[in-house]
This record gives sequence, C-alpha cells and structure tokens, in this order.
Amino acid sequence: MTTRKGPVLIEMDEKKPRATPASAPPVPDLTEQPTGRAMQTVATLAARPPSRLARWFWRLLIAIVTFGLSLWAWDFVTGLIARNTYLGYAAMGLLGAFLLVCLGIILREWASFARLKRLDDVHKAASAAIVAGDLASARHVTDRLLALYAGRDDLKWPRDRVTERRSEVLDADGLLGMAETELMTPLDAAARREVEAAARQVATVTAIVPLALADVVTALTANIRMIRRIAEIYGGRAGTLGSWRLTRTVLTHLVATGAVAVGDDLISSVAGGGVLSKISRRFGEGVINGALTARVGIAAIEVCRPLPFTRLKRPAVTSLVQRALTGLFGQGKA
Repeated sequence: MTTRKGPVLIEMDEKKPRATPASAPPVPDLTEQPTGRAMQTVATLAARPPSRLARWFWRLLIAIVTFGLSLWAWDFVTGLIARNTYLGYAAMGLLGAFLLVCLGIILREWASFARLKRLDDVHKAASAAIVAGDLASARHVTDRLLALYAGRDDLKWPRDRVTERRSEVLDADGLLGMAETELMTPLDAAARREVEAAARQVATVTAIVPLALADVVTALTANIRMIRRIAEIYGGRAGTLGSWRLTRTVLTHLVATGAVAVGDDLISSVAGGGVLSKISRRFGEGVINGALTARVGIAAIEVCRPLPFTRLKRPAVTSLVQRALTGLFGQGKA
C-alpha cells in the first residue's frame, strides 16, 4: 500500500455572497387592520330581531313559570295556615309585600317608557314646528320643555333665562334656537362626558384584558350604562326594560345605516388605531372599539335629546375619541 504525499485538494461548492441586513428580505406585514370585533358583535346581537317562534317560547315559558310559582305559593301559604295560623298569616304578609314590590317595579318600568315617549313626542313636535315655522307650536314645545325640566336644580338658571326672553322672540326658529342654546348646552356637555367615559373604558379593557369575550361583555355593559345615563341626563330616566329597548333602538338604527362598519372615515378619524396596530393589535382594536362606542353615544344623544340640533353643533366622533383617549395610549391622536 502506497501513501500519497502532498496536499489534498477538496473541492468546495460555489462561494455564496455573504448575507447582510441590506440584502435580507423584508419582514412580511402580518398585522391586520383593527375591525372593532367587540362592538361589531354587540351591535349584531342587540340589533338582531327575535323570531316570532322565540318570542312565543319566552312568553309561554314565563307564563308557565309564573303559574307554577303562584300555585306553589298558594299551597304553601294555605298549608301553613292549616298547620299554624300565625305562621300562615306571617307568610301571607311576606307574600303580599313581595307582590307590592313587584307592582312597584312594574309601575316604574311603565313610567320609564312613558318618559322616553315624552322625549320622543317633544322632539317630533319641535321638528314639525321648525319645518312649518309655526310660532304657536314652538311656544307649546317650549312650555313642554320647561315643564319637563321643572324639577331640575341644575337647569334653574337656563329655565329662568328662557322664561324671561321667550316673549321677545317672534319666530319659531329663533324661539326654539334660544331654548336649545340655553337648556341643551349643559345637558349636551354632560352627555359628551358620559360618551367619553364609556369609550375610554371599552378601549382600555379591549387593549389590556386578554380574556376571551371580556371585551364583548365590557362593550355591552358599558354601552347599555352609557345609553341609560344619557337618557337620564335628558330627562328619560329609563328603567331596566326601557334601557334595553332604547339600546336596541339605537343599535338597530346604527346597523341599518351602516354606522357600525369600520370604514375609511372612522380609520382616518382615529388614525392612531392603525399606527398602534403595528405595535399591538389589541391596542388598535381598543381604539376602534372606543370610536364605535362614541358613535353609539352620538346616536343615543340624537335619540334621547328633546330638541334637534339646529343652533348647537352635533358632536363628532373625532373630537370625542381624541378627548377620551388622550394620554391613554401615549398620543392624543391615538
């Protein structure tokens, strides 16, 4: 066996160019635009009309449960009276007190529906008076407004101003414009603060809390509470059923007009949502959900306000979101 002497030649592959950051391929942008999923879900669920079969199911279920509870309570009280007269009459008194409380709740809900209808009637009468230019109708609307806010101490000075100056105005537009400027200015400011607080809460929970469905539950409860507070500010004082019905009315209107869709106008009004989504998609979702909450609040203001916007400026989503989220995610625009 012979041993080869000398260098050994090992053939290498063709030399490849050295990779540098400049030659590296760009990182694909996998971030999706925020869509406001929580508010989209809330609007869809609240605005979905129940089917006739579902309505009859719940009606019959409530009737059966109420009938069964009534029979059980009657048998319980009569059996207790047969065993012990004093205990039986004590149970009857407690049952009677419970029924009185239930009657009070029913009356309160009926009163809440009546007050919401009163606001709607005043709004329709004011719009008709402005269109027709009827001074008598405008004065009647002003009287109804003063009666509506007669017990409000925070509106005492605006009421006195309208009472003093109403005889000086001789046209419908001027009279209702003066009433709107004096009476609606403090109420609009309070309603805007409620909208900003709700938008801030929804945006914060969406951006920070990672739990599934937490943003949907927060958006639903925050919007219902916001709409109820707005109704109370304008004199509605909605109860539990009234708040839910008002929420359905507002969200149904928004869904029908397409106002809950995330369009270019909403993205441009809250441009921080697109910027923040590059850093964190949840932050972008939070901004968009807050903006959609502001849209719901503006719709609630228009529904609950007893006068249409004529002299005063209608609130804008951009300004509300900027004030609500200033400093929350670092930038005012965000």
